[in-house]
Formats: sequence, structure tokens, C-alpha cells
Amino acid sequence: MSLLAGKTVVVSGVGAGLGHRVAAAVVRDGGNAVLGARTEANLAKTATGLDPDGRHIAFRATDITDEQQCAALAGLARERFGGIDAVVHVAARDDHFGGLQDADFAEWRRVLEVNLLGTLRMTRACVPALRGGGGGAVVIVGTQSAVAAPTRVRHTAYAASKGALTSAMYSLAEELGPYRIRVNTVLPGWMWGPPVQAYVRATARAEGAPESEVLRRLTDRMALPEPATDEDVADAVVFLASDRARSITGQSLLVNAGELMR
Repeated sequence: MSLLAGKTVVVSGVGAGLGHRVAAAVVRDGGNAVLGARTEANLAKTATGLDPDGRHIAFRATDITDEQQCAALAGLARERFGGIDAVVHVAARDDHFGGLQDADFAEWRRVLEVNLLGTLRMTRACVPALRGGGGGAVVIVGTQSAVAAPTRVRHTAYAASKGALTSAMYSLAEELGPYRIRVNTVLPGWMWGPPVQAYVRATARAEGAPESEVLRRLTDRMALPEPATDEDVADAVVFLASDRARSITGQSLLVNAGELMR
């Protein structure tokens, strides 16, 4: 039996990378996917590629920093498929780099507005439908950097925002548990997909080194000889969104090829 047969899953942050893979995994495993992202063209491309007949995917341009747009995406799920069984948070701002000493705290606030408050807004918008359906799942995509210093790059604002979200997960799991709503987090490490591929290419060009050498520096720290892929992370997300994880809540799952073990 498919993991998500008959389930409706809201996915925020659908672009060319992980969000696309999560949407693909939802449809592959028998679910309906309701997709949100700021760029409608990305949503349309994913929907057309994964579900040409439009039977299992609906989408709406959504900025998760806007409460009304979050409510509209949740409303689309109810209108089109009758409810919400899970919400997956992929949407994030991850393009601000640097540490404390060179911090631009105005930029940090913008990162927090999306990654922390935006995720909580989208969750709150979906809670009434989750409760009305007898429960369900909230799956947050965090980062390994939330629980350990990132390697190779300084990404402090992003790590801090995702760390705050991981901490919030525990309180959400406690608050929403009586309604049979589970809240869990997936923490990827270096995840082989478009962003990491671009990093490897750019670093190799800047150093005049082979891409294989740049990749080797990343995988040297891993127990397994290759990084997890976007698809691997999407599979973990789908498991936590499914009834197979019906007794799992308030947990963080590292998907990182064993780079960090806790």
C-alpha cells in the first residue's frame, strides 16, 4: 500500500530542488500535493511535470511571510481535496552568509521572518484542517547546522533561524499532540541537489580544482562514501508525514550520510 494513499499534503517552498522532490514523492506514494512558493512559474513547471492531468496537484503562489497568503494555500487544499493530512515546510531563505562579527542584523531579521515566523504562520494556517480531519503531521525541513557548526561555510543566520525552529518543534509537538497532530523535523547535511551542485562547481572554478576534489572534501567527514540526495531527504519527509510514523513526534532525524551522529 502506498504510504500516502488518499492523503493531502501541503508543501511550502517548491522550486527546482528539495521542494520539487518532496512533491514528486507525495504523488509517487499516492497522495495529493498542494504546492506553495513565491514564484508561480516554478509551481506550474513542477505541477505539469509531475501531474499532467492535474488530478493530484494544486498550487498557488504563496509568500509564507504573509498570513493571508498562508490561509489561502490552506484553503486551496480544503477546497480542492477536502482537507489537509500533512504540511511539509521546505520554504526557507538560505542565501545570507557570514558570521557574528560581520553580521548585518537587518538581514538576520529577514531570514528569521521567513524561516522561523513564516513556517509557524503556515503551520497555524493548516492546524484547523488538520484538527478537523482527526490529526495529521507537520514535517519541518531544518538543517544539520542547527545542531552542529556548519562545515566549509559560515551560515550563522540560517543556522540560528533553523535552530530556533527545531526548539519550537518541541513545544508544537506538546501543544498539538492532543489533536493527534505530530510535529517532527528532518535535518539534512550536505544534500546533493541543485544548491550543493552549484557550490561544488563554483568552488572548483574559483580554486582551479577538479569538482571531484571539492566533493571529496565534503564526503571525507561522512560515514557513507557519498552525500544524501534531495530524493533521500524527500523519502524521510514522506515517511514522517505518513501513518507509518503515527507514534513519532517531537523528533529530529538527521539525513546526512553519517557526517554527524547524535
